[in-house]
Amino acid sequence: MGRFQVITITDAAASRVREIVETRDGAHGVRVGIKKGGCAGMEYTVDLVSEPDPKDDHVEHSGAHVYVAPEAALFLLGTEMDFEVTRLRTGFTFKNPNQSSACGCGESVELKPADLKALAEARAAGAA
Repeated sequence: MGRFQVITITDAAASRVREIVETRDGAHGVRVGIKKGGCAGMEYTVDLVSEPDPKDDHVEHSGAHVYVAPEAALFLLGTEMDFEVTRLRTGFTFKNPNQSSACGCGESVELKPADLKALAEARAAGAA
């Protein structure tokens, strides 16, 4: 069985993370989290990681390293991180099964936490 991963990363997102890391001295990857804000209540955050935090969940795909902040894991469980370029926007996108609604502009979302028991069981199964 494969290692447990809180989120999955598409090839496009992995490519963009690698591009970001290659242009920044001392960068190891990006950290995905959430913060309160926006008209729907929460916003995704993506920050550069220069020193990985051992408490973060680490996800690696095609040489790209993404870290998930521990306080965000319950809200991001099962999320797919993608990167898209459209005529109106360029950036990371998140397909999140825990999202219950989003604002009209798409900048903020309402998230419900995943089942803590499901997260613990998934981590235990991935460690086995």
